[in-house]
Amino acid sequence: MKWRSQTLLVAGRQRRALETFDEMLALWPDDAYALASRAHVLAQSGQADAAMADFRRLIDVQPEHAHAWFNLGFLLEQQDSLDEAEHAFRNALHLEPKLDRAWYGLGLTLIRQHRYDEAVAALKRNTELQPMSPHGWYQLARVHVDRQQPEEAVKIIRHLQGFEPKVAAQLERETGLLGSPAGGH
Repeated sequence: MKWRSQTLLVAGRQRRALETFDEMLALWPDDAYALASRAHVLAQSGQADAAMADFRRLIDVQPEHAHAWFNLGFLLEQQDSLDEAEHAFRNALHLEPKLDRAWYGLGLTLIRQHRYDEAVAALKRNTELQPMSPHGWYQLARVHVDRQQPEEAVKIIRHLQGFEPKVAAQLERETGLLGSPAGGH
């Protein structure tokens, strides 16, 4: 069944894959693979509530499953359940401190709660773990602008120019800050 579900997913037949996951869970209600896989397919198809139910069930079965905590946090953050999202991200990080995506999700959640100092710490950890990913850097620059620290944002823009010039240019446009060596605010 696992092989069949993987083949169906590769073939783009999500509905049939969901049916296979349902069959698996009817036989083995606590199967971590089936719960996680069905949750991912449900989330991708816009069924966030059903996906969250599966992630919660997976966490009940395997509370040490850091990626289930992360994925639950991601969906909760998207649904504006910020306190619950923060809790889920922090649980993921407690279990797997180097889970860079959880640091990023925590940072976004803290930004939305206007807890900028904590968001900076989370995003800095994300950029330490994923230094070549522009997402954490972008959000970190935006937080510095919100905190009235344009010089820190300019440093990030200059840093991004070295490996993500399009993101650097986007930040320059959005913030009005000049990241070029000749300019700056």
